[in-house]
Amino acid sequence: MPGRAEAKLTDLGITLPSPAAPIANYIPFSVTGNLVIVSGQIPLRDGKIAYTGKVGAVSVETATEAARLCFINLLAQVRAAILDLDRVTKVVRLGGFIAAPAEFTQHAVIMNGASDLCVAVFGEAGRHARTTIGVPSLPGDATVEVEGMFQFA
Repeated sequence: MPGRAEAKLTDLGITLPSPAAPIANYIPFSVTGNLVIVSGQIPLRDGKIAYTGKVGAVSVETATEAARLCFINLLAQVRAAILDLDRVTKVVRLGGFIAAPAEFTQHAVIMNGASDLCVAVFGEAGRHARTTIGVPSLPGDATVEVEGMFQFA
């Protein structure tokens, strides 16, 4: 029987994918004490990068969807790490990287794609600290990458 978080995902029409394997020399997550730290996730769908290119060539709305997909992939890693999303007691931090030209300034709007879904799934426990920065490029020409830190019981 699915827990509260999985039921919320179902209500939102979201099915978590299998966790993505690392594409370089790192692990997808690290568990220490009651924290799981998840490596940056790109907007993969069915094993392929669903959103590529820099903001400008890609709309803010499309990049926001990419951030949302990155968070879905983060959740898949969290579930692999602790087996049950209902064990999450607090989303501590999200970090967002947005591929954009130097003059772009709406990074926070794009990262809300991840943050809004985080709060929708976890409620008050989903309110988190956050850093969002623009970068000249990301692996595989991904539009967005999101990392996270989750406290669990």
